[in-house]
Amino acid sequence: MQRPLHADTTRTGHVVVIGGGIAGLAAAHRLLASGLRVTVLEATERLGGKLMTGEIAGTQVDLGAESMLARRPEAVGLATAVGLGGRLQPPATATASVWTRDALRPMPKGHVMGVPGDPAALSGVLSPEGLARIAEERDLTPTAVGDDVAVGSYVADRLGREVVDRLVEPLLGGVYAGDAYRISMRAAVPQLFEAVKEGGPLLDGVLRIQERAAARQHTGPVFQGIEGGIGTLPGAVADAVRAGGGDILMETPVLGLTRSGQGWDVRTDSRVIAADAVVLATPAWSASTLLAAECPAAAVELAAVEYASMALVTLAFRRSDLAGTGALQGRSGFLVPPVDGRTIKAATFSTNKWQWVADSAPDLFVLRTSVGRYGEEEHLHREDSELVEVSLTDLAAATGLAARPVDTEVTRWIGGLPQYPVGHLDRVARIRDAVAGLPGLRVCGAVYDGVGIPACVASAHRAADEIAADLTGVATGEIDNTPTLVQGTRSEAGQ
Repeated sequence: MQRPLHADTTRTGHVVVIGGGIAGLAAAHRLLASGLRVTVLEATERLGGKLMTGEIAGTQVDLGAESMLARRPEAVGLATAVGLGGRLQPPATATASVWTRDALRPMPKGHVMGVPGDPAALSGVLSPEGLARIAEERDLTPTAVGDDVAVGSYVADRLGREVVDRLVEPLLGGVYAGDAYRISMRAAVPQLFEAVKEGGPLLDGVLRIQERAAARQHTGPVFQGIEGGIGTLPGAVADAVRAGGGDILMETPVLGLTRSGQGWDVRTDSRVIAADAVVLATPAWSASTLLAAECPAAAVELAAVEYASMALVTLAFRRSDLAGTGALQGRSGFLVPPVDGRTIKAATFSTNKWQWVADSAPDLFVLRTSVGRYGEEEHLHREDSELVEVSLTDLAAATGLAARPVDTEVTRWIGGLPQYPVGHLDRVARIRDAVAGLPGLRVCGAVYDGVGIPACVASAHRAADEIAADLTGVATGEIDNTPTLVQGTRSEAGQ
């Protein structure tokens, strides 16, 4: 029986955040810091979105994202702010490989998302013909990029398809589970886009990027994990939100969003909540539905955003059963080019990569594979047991692994990763322009500025700061001194 609706008409600086993933929680945390009253509405029984921990053979592991880019400040800063700073942990090893041409080959150094600076480093990964094709690049006429261009198409035009198919494709697949020949260079690899806009050979553009990176003299790890799992971050942020006076309502789907006077009415199945402002931190399809009546221009754009689905297959083995499987040792994992025709697209050796996993289960070896990418999602319809078996088959071919796991866990992320095709940033700009026309409304999340955790947090901070500026007069960026960067995301799912 439908419960009667009743209205909560209290506003007074009240912001409703729709969505309890890491973006929604980060927005709520930021809004509370500005002195606003916050209510988070999460449709499901779990917070965190694509950040989730679980157990394998009694050991806690990440079943979603498992690392975050450390050279952007937003996610590390949020983790520190909610008491997890002492648990931040860099990978114990970052030695990754590419499983291609029937061998595990070292990931070439000195590349930008697979685009090489030194072609000599690609020997073994590429054929002699592929290496010869790269050598021709400086003699080619310039290739215009215009307002945007697909990463794969541009690189293939300059360096040949082998570079794309065996390096760029698996690396971008680790970030977006997407198709390199569709993914926007401007959105996904902005530093490369700016370099090629300067003109000259692509190889020279990569070298310029490397020189600028060296001049910045970055120290410290590129990536960070959290002892106990990245999936512990949402719970810590939620605890901080509650401690700061915020409300978090679980299993509370939002059914409607209506402009009401100077504010908004947010309709759930049990009541109407009055808000001075709303932050939409939901996937594109959900945001599109909620904005259909009040902001149809944004709703149409959001409805056009496509998603890729994937599955993670987590496996635990007895260490004593792995004697003689040397290919598992010393590596953080490997990527798999789609052109090689394998089922898995990557494997992460969690026990090698994260010291906390090794310490928590010294008698086990934990690893995980990923299956599924944009346009190739038929594997996700298989039974869990089938996904385990195809993972074991590929792992055996790659590493010689013959042992049977003592425990398995299959996690499906349906509609898990928004796709960033050519023109995506223009679409995002149109969405934000349309939304900004309505007072007290902002959007944030993986759709807008990058799919990595720092990018999602930055997106949340941007939305929260703009809402706070509207409601309190605090100028954007004055709530704290953390810079807000909204582009330049890199892989957190890959190696």
